[in-house]
Amino acid sequence: MSGHSKFANIKHKKEKNDAAKGKIFTIIGREIAVAVKEGGPDPANNSKLATVVAKAKANNMPNDTIDRSIKKAAGDANAANYESITYEGYGPSGTAIIVETLTDNRNRTAANVRAAFSKGNGNLGPNGCVSFSFDKKGQIIIDREECEMDADDLMMLALDAGAADFTEEEDSFEILTEPDDFPAVYDALTKEGLPIASGEVTMIPQTWVTLTDANDIKMIRRILDMLDEDDDVQNVYHNWENEEE
Repeated sequence: MSGHSKFANIKHKKEKNDAAKGKIFTIIGREIAVAVKEGGPDPANNSKLATVVAKAKANNMPNDTIDRSIKKAAGDANAANYESITYEGYGPSGTAIIVETLTDNRNRTAANVRAAFSKGNGNLGPNGCVSFSFDKKGQIIIDREECEMDADDLMMLALDAGAADFTEEEDSFEILTEPDDFPAVYDALTKEGLPIASGEVTMIPQTWVTLTDANDIKMIRRILDMLDEDDDVQNVYHNWENEEE
């Protein structure tokens, strides 16, 4: 993944997220509601909820907002019944795209996702058509410039907490975990006051694709922008290496 700055990507995403923080909180609130419904309101006994809570904190969601979301989900028997559906497909030049959704209307969501791919010269494929080329991992990115801890000490802290891998980049440190170990590792790092730029369970491409054709770049941006604007879409993962970021 030479030349690919994870931190630059994170900063770009974070700036975009900060401009639409209300939407991010809505998305996370929906994830909290689904996790509580599936496993109960106690993060200590609900690993899925613990993972969502860690993601919420990484996105600067206030603790009282998180607590209110959990209590609301636990006490609201009439809450919308959201269904988790994942779509997979291809963008321009065979780029791989995974779309995770939570929806109360699968027909609407399927039509919107299909339209996004179609208008960007892409196409949906069967489940599993691209996910085999991604690894599901907990990923924590730490701003190297603001990190006062020695790299070796940080690595040992992360590994002792249960991390699977530690990588030094020019502008950041990347810590990878197995999905179930993510909450514990994230908590261990936050207790040390480390400058965490991003923390979530994500899908990491095994290889990246660089697009050189201007129209291909325009089309994949169209797909990603349309998906980003869809309220049913929770997460989008792809293997396009955007060298402008």
